[in-house]
Amino acid sequence: MEQGVSKDFEGEARIGRVVKDFLRLSLKPEDFSSPVALQMAISRLYEGMMRMMERGGPQPTYVAEVRFTDDMGNPVVIAVELGPETPPFSRDRVKARIRVELYED
Repeated sequence: MEQGVSKDFEGEARIGRVVKDFLRLSLKPEDFSSPVALQMAISRLYEGMMRMMERGGPQPTYVAEVRFTDDMGNPVVIAVELGPETPPFSRDRVKARIRVELYED
């Protein structure tokens, strides 16, 4: 049996619908460093959107933005993809339990 350490954290999650392919289309701080860098970023976004449209258009999916505070007091944010079906929650804000397991290979 492998030995390790596990730690549970409590947090909260906000659930929303996003277009899956848009997750790959993003701007970085260096994209605003000069007019040429911004133009290259806009071109990259345009090419990405055109590829998405060639593949049949945007594919919506549900995502949970999970927020919690680690043992050092740092805020941690992660995303959990929930799939294309509507999640079984009555609200868009829910509680989250995060388990971190540390172990050797």
